[in-house]
Amino acid sequence: MARQPIIQQDGGGRRGDGGGDSPSEIPLKNSANNSADSSFDADDARYDDELRPQRLSEVVGQRKVIERLKIMLDATQKRGEPLGHLLLDGPPGLGKTTLATVVPKELDRELQITSGPSLSAPKDLLPYLTNASYGSVLFIDEIHRLPPTVEEFLYPAMEDFRVDITLGDGLNARTINMKLQPFTVIGATTRSGMLTAPLRDRFVNRQHLEFYELDDLIAIVNRNAKKLRTTISDDAAEEIARRSRGTPRKANNLLRWSRDFAEIKADGCISHHVVVESFRMLEIDDVGLEMQDRKYLESLITIFGGGPAGLKSIAHSIDIPPDTLEDEVEPFLLRCGFIQRTPRGRMVTAATFQHLQLPPPRP
Repeated sequence: MARQPIIQQDGGGRRGDGGGDSPSEIPLKNSANNSADSSFDADDARYDDELRPQRLSEVVGQRKVIERLKIMLDATQKRGEPLGHLLLDGPPGLGKTTLATVVPKELDRELQITSGPSLSAPKDLLPYLTNASYGSVLFIDEIHRLPPTVEEFLYPAMEDFRVDITLGDGLNARTINMKLQPFTVIGATTRSGMLTAPLRDRFVNRQHLEFYELDDLIAIVNRNAKKLRTTISDDAAEEIARRSRGTPRKANNLLRWSRDFAEIKADGCISHHVVVESFRMLEIDDVGLEMQDRKYLESLITIFGGGPAGLKSIAHSIDIPPDTLEDEVEPFLLRCGFIQRTPRGRMVTAATFQHLQLPPPRP
C-alpha cells in the first residue's frame, strides 16, 4: 500500500487579510468559443489546499471550537506533554482537515496523514505507529470507516502506546509487545454515530463543527480572493457566501468558478453582476439550491402531489440513487425548511411553493 508522506512542520504559514477592492459592474463578454465546465463540482475537496489556513489565528469562524482548542494547545505546551487524542466531527467541508493540519503546526510536531478506507488490515496501520515520534500527530480521516480488525489493533496504541504483534502460526505462534512513542491521534468523521463506543471513548477531546454564519463566509471569500490574486466587490463576496450553504469548501470552489468566469466572460474583476451570471450558468439559485435539489422538489410536487412519498419512489422518479438523495440532497432541504420527514414519507412545506413560485395545492 502506498503510504502518505510524513509532513515535517517548519513553523511557517501564509497569512491573508479579508476585504478587497470594489470594481464597478462590468458587462459580460459574448464569446461563442467559451462555455462552462459541466463537470464543475462546488463540493470538490481537491481545490482546498492552497486556500487552507496555516495557523489557528488564520481560521475564520468556529469561534467556540477555536477557543477550546487554544486552551488545549496552551496547556499541552505548558506541560510539555503530547496532546490528548482529538475527534473532530461534523458535515463535510467545514474545516475538520484544516484544524487537523493546523494543530501539529501550532505544537511544532510532525504530522502523518491517512484515512479509514485505506487501512484495510493492521499491517497497513503498523508503519504509521512505528514511525510516530514523541508528541507527533497521526490524522485519520473518515475514521468511522476503519475495519473492525484495524480498530481493535488501534485500541492499545491509543491507550497504552503499545502494539501486540503475533509472529508465526499455531503452536509456534508468539506475541511481541512493542512500545510506541506517546503520540496523538486526530480523527475526523462526518458520521460520528457510526463510531463504536470503545473507539469514541478513547478520544479525550471531542469537537463538533457547525455550519458557518454569513459574515464568516464573507470574510473567507474576501481573504481567499486576495490569495487567488483577484479582485472582488463586497456585494459579490456576499452573494457567493449566501449561496454556499454555510460551507467554506463550497464558498472557496464557487469563488474559483466566479474567477474563471470573470476572466473569460468579463474583464477579470468579480462583480455582483458577474457572480449572478456565473451562478445562472451553474443553475444555482439565490438560496443555494442546485438543479438536483429543484428536481427533487418539483418531482415531489408534480408527481406525488406534495407528498407524503417514499424515498425510493422519489429516487426512481428522478433517476437518482436513494442514498445520494438521503446524503447529499435532503440535508440542505431540511435545513432550509423545504421538506419534512414524516413516518408516512417525505412532504414539501409551504416555503417550497413560495420559493419555486408555484401555486399551493388545493385543500
